[in-house]
Amino acid sequence: MTTYYYILASQKFLLEEEPLEEVLKERRRDYADKNKEIDFWLIKQPAFLEAPEFAEIKAKCPQPSAAIVSLNSQFITWLKLRLEYALKGEFEAPSATISDPLASLEPVS
Repeated sequence: MTTYYYILASQKFLLEEEPLEEVLKERRRDYADKNKEIDFWLIKQPAFLEAPEFAEIKAKCPQPSAAIVSLNSQFITWLKLRLEYALKGEFEAPSATISDPLASLEPVS
């Protein structure tokens, strides 16, 4: 199993109220410059929240939600320092309750 780290907040907060797009764009550019593989993802309506162990966390987060999920715990810690109104955590996947750690419940348009 792999450990995934996340920041979770409402979509409105992460995608409209915070300059997150600029942060992620800069990080992608930095990774490209260093020939480093992307290890973070923006997920709208993350499916991992449907796992029973996330019931309490899901209840704390305004819906619809969004998450930045990463394999890099330091990146998530850095984001949490910037994003006051976000929840931070981690989980292991694949597991019996989380088959795809990057799955979204948001309909594809």
